[in-house]
Amino acid sequence: MKTILPAYLKPGDTIGLVAAAGYMPDEKFARCIEVLKARGYKVLKGKTPGHQFHYFSGTDKQRLTDLQKMMDNDKVKAILSVRGGYGSVRIVDDLDFKKFVRNPKWIIGFSDITVFLNHIYTKYNIGSLHAPMAAAFNEGDDINEYVQSLLDALEGKKAVYHSEAHKFDHKGKCSGTLVGGNLMLLVNLIGTPSVPDMKNKILFIEDTGEYIYSIDRMMYHLKRSGNLKKLKGVVVGRFSEMKDTDHPFGQTVEEVIRDVLKEYKYPVCFNFPVGHQTENYALKVGATYSLEVGNTGTVLREV
Repeated sequence: MKTILPAYLKPGDTIGLVAAAGYMPDEKFARCIEVLKARGYKVLKGKTPGHQFHYFSGTDKQRLTDLQKMMDNDKVKAILSVRGGYGSVRIVDDLDFKKFVRNPKWIIGFSDITVFLNHIYTKYNIGSLHAPMAAAFNEGDDINEYVQSLLDALEGKKAVYHSEAHKFDHKGKCSGTLVGGNLMLLVNLIGTPSVPDMKNKILFIEDTGEYIYSIDRMMYHLKRSGNLKKLKGVVVGRFSEMKDTDHPFGQTVEEVIRDVLKEYKYPVCFNFPVGHQTENYALKVGATYSLEVGNTGTVLREV
């Protein structure tokens, strides 16, 4: 079944800002609001951005209510998360998607927002955007190509992304529906109603701040659950700020992932620019892409 993609945006449309998980102070997303308005969009700020309740941007009820109002507001055409952090899994099952399904809109974010992106695709066959969030708009005076990729995606421009060849790449071509996001969140979704069926999918993964042995454990969880053997291909993104134990694990993260994937014959690219750093291209979860991994690099193209 072809994935339902929300309507693309045009000048004058409204983008809602929410903080459905962790806290972010006002000054961190001020530039984001300026850029969106300069682009011709209206911006509706929810009650959670800039609000704090311990680690979170509000109580579970406050965060749930804020996101629900944005989802139900007919004037809002896209919902941009100001940050990730933690907290999405605490509220996802209490969201009411009845109105959202009748009038889909873009849900945008990454990291902890991986929960919402994959839940929406798995349960309702609706696409969403794994893409830079509000803090990314602070990266210099001009819009960088990664923030631009978000704006292009929202406005209907189909993506064609290139990345350099890596020594661990598995060369080959494939096409399929793209799913994925933060590796830790994806593994935590296994056994829940939010985990996507990996059959004939292209999976993309990224992570930050984890121990190398934890990445090894997550990859083996994906393998032992049977998910890896179903895939058409894998896009390995950036794994930033990785940590090692006092007694070194003995491999890099890339070597860990290489060894788990080596038995599969499908194409795999490494070090693709998606993850917790400036280099973070917008990817449509649920959309169809072609993946070509060759001698001179990788091309990921929205079909």
